[in-house]
Amino acid sequence: MASTVGVIFSSINEQNVPELTKVRSMGSIPFGGRYRLVDFALSNMVNSGITTVGMITKNNYQSLMDHLGSGKYWDLARKEGGLILLPPYSDETETLYKNRLEALKGATAFLKKAKEDFVVLADSDAVYKLDYSKVIDFHIQKNADITMVYHEHKLIKSHSYMTFDVAKDGKIKGIEINPASGGVEKNYINVLVARTSFLLRLIQDAIQHGYKSFGKDILSPGVSTYNLYGYKFDGYYANINSLNTYFNSNMDLLDRKIRDEIFGERDVYTKVNDSAPAKFTETASVKNSLISDGCLIEGSVENCILFRGVKIGKGTVVKNCILMTDNIVGENCNLSYVVSDKNSVIRDNRVLAGCEIQPYFINKGSLI
Repeated sequence: MASTVGVIFSSINEQNVPELTKVRSMGSIPFGGRYRLVDFALSNMVNSGITTVGMITKNNYQSLMDHLGSGKYWDLARKEGGLILLPPYSDETETLYKNRLEALKGATAFLKKAKEDFVVLADSDAVYKLDYSKVIDFHIQKNADITMVYHEHKLIKSHSYMTFDVAKDGKIKGIEINPASGGVEKNYINVLVARTSFLLRLIQDAIQHGYKSFGKDILSPGVSTYNLYGYKFDGYYANINSLNTYFNSNMDLLDRKIRDEIFGERDVYTKVNDSAPAKFTETASVKNSLISDGCLIEGSVENCILFRGVKIGKGTVVKNCILMTDNIVGENCNLSYVVSDKNSVIRDNRVLAGCEIQPYFINKGSLI
């Protein structure tokens, strides 16, 4: 593994899931019963041998800081390197960054101090398992200036997306930003590898020319200027770019094959909370669900993801739902296709229903 530093964007594309990012950053969105979205990119870096990671923050990052702490759960509580939280503005201004390029400008001081030869940039809005060291090996083998990771899947339109035209040897021949096509495309998953010195030169050039967009002003024109290569990732990949994709990607974990791919072999690390085991009473019925520690189940649960401390009352039927930490559902309720944020209370005899393409969402701390 070549010496590599990591940079994670904790709040890029948060406008895609406003329901979940009103009170938190993109990276701290709860996922899969016990994780946060940032855990996947951060664990990928740690498992790839990257021990210095800069986390670019922005708005509402208190929950992110609480989750990450000193980085000890990822073995990143170190005297040298480790996990470093980067402010959402540069040394020259106190204005929050508006896009990826401005965020990188604010991270130049961190990158200049880095002794590592290569840098991996990654977002925290996706669920996947990728060995970044293989991408770096590919990058070195191709003598690339920039290597961008892509995944072939049907295009799901969101706020910002990028597709590639890739030659057989992996060289990128063209880049489209926000294309109209809705078929299967080579979709950029916002994982990029470059030499640290080369990325710093790009950022400096962008500052001098007043560029505004990393994709439109640097990457897209760079097809004819730089050696841009695409690395194909074939594993499971879910981009969280709407409440619907958030719901579906959580439900994917109920598939054993997908669950084993994501959580098998190399671990996905997260903050550990000590809780009592889940309790199931004589009236409980649970089918095909992920139940976290500290839950109390007295009713019926099917095809659900329940986070820590959820309580389901007697006579209640919960199907195809995601209930986050410390949700309380009373007795004789019926919930179907519901996503409920943390600390919400649903009183007795309530009937709440969404559908598979538009789940019913309950805000954090609601009383219904």
